[in-house]
Amino acid sequence: MNTTAAPYMHDLGRGPAYYLRLAAACLLLAALSGCAGWGAREPAQLAPAPLPPEPFALNSFELQENTDVVGRLRHTTIQAEETLLDIARAYDLGYDEILAANPGVDPWTPPTGRRVMLPTAHVLPDTPREGIVINLAARRLYYYPPAPHGAPRRVITHPIGIGREGWATPLGRTKVANKRAAPAWTVPASIRREHAAKGDPLPAVVPPGPENPLGSHALRLGWSSILIHGTSKPAGVGMRVSHGCMQLYPEDIAPLFDAVPVGTPVTVVDQPYLVGLGADGLVLEAHEPLHPAAATRRETVVTGLIKAAIARHRVADTAHVDLSLANSYATGQAGYPLPISVGAPAIDDYRAALPAAPLLPTPQATPVGQGDWYVDLGRFKSENNARRLVAMLIHQGPPIPAARQPQDGQYRVLAGPYPSKTAAAAAVRRIKRDLGETGQAIRLAPTVALGG
Repeated sequence: MNTTAAPYMHDLGRGPAYYLRLAAACLLLAALSGCAGWGAREPAQLAPAPLPPEPFALNSFELQENTDVVGRLRHTTIQAEETLLDIARAYDLGYDEILAANPGVDPWTPPTGRRVMLPTAHVLPDTPREGIVINLAARRLYYYPPAPHGAPRRVITHPIGIGREGWATPLGRTKVANKRAAPAWTVPASIRREHAAKGDPLPAVVPPGPENPLGSHALRLGWSSILIHGTSKPAGVGMRVSHGCMQLYPEDIAPLFDAVPVGTPVTVVDQPYLVGLGADGLVLEAHEPLHPAAATRRETVVTGLIKAAIARHRVADTAHVDLSLANSYATGQAGYPLPISVGAPAIDDYRAALPAAPLLPTPQATPVGQGDWYVDLGRFKSENNARRLVAMLIHQGPPIPAARQPQDGQYRVLAGPYPSKTAAAAAVRRIKRDLGETGQAIRLAPTVALGG
């Protein structure tokens, strides 16, 4: 029984920038196997967060008169070894939006105790509030369900993954043509060719199950080959990762599927700049445009949106709007609503005054394997680099069990366990394909695997 492996180093000369690039690459590669391309938070073990001044709502909001903003911005704090992806999923946020709201924070190894901004407020897209509305720039879906007579109207919103470059999600109006639970995926020929060229051939049909890129439910639209569906790779939600489809977290697609009837209208827009009226007065929400424009064009667009919001709500004239501040926020692309009235607080002061969100558990479960075969991914001088690789493995789709193990002043990363050498070898190939990391299949006694 082989209980040792030649110590090969994986972090020599690799700084944080390398692993940030690897993070982006692994999420993109993880998404390529589908039409679009689960660490857990344990609030019971933590000191309770201060109660916010009003009830906390996650993703379903009552539509109020004379306002364009739903939700409220809040913050939370990194617990133990959470990643930003854990927090994003707990609060129904996407990858891009939580990174934009927290610039400079490593998504995989944020420091324990770090305050994290939660972009849990949204300016509604400037469209009729009916059916499903998707704003590609915000990577977000809004569903306006029919309200019973006399009942208040509501909106439900979720983050989505959208089409990547070369596979753009179409704009315009369509409808939900049909629905399918536990869908099989008939792989388009173009996608089969793409995967074959990468050494990752796909079958003509992928049956329902945990590796099906369509997830558990799918809504087929009136556009050919375009669906709103779940995903086997939740880490890609909130990014440009798909082949044109729109993908949701597994916990979001199931209730949406049940709620949305066939025939529901679907409107897809690209609105990177949104201006509306909320509790803080006029606010601007800015996202990175799918198609960047010159600064002068951006300023013209933002000014026009401000004027339209003023006219729509009959508020004070433009003299009460700080256009310089608005353009600064449009450039910054923080991805959440910020007040732009004259005398609005500085952004740091505004963020500091936000209430804490209640601690929520992430739907992601730490993967557990069985057996005595592992993939040895080497030893790292840096514990942070070992932690980062473990987090990436756990957030693959389907997730890969992994752990770091202190050993002789270094940190060994093991993926697994697996029940057989064949299964471990398959994991070696998958990790190489998805993450570019080289490993070897080894068999370990339980005491060795556990560090005994």
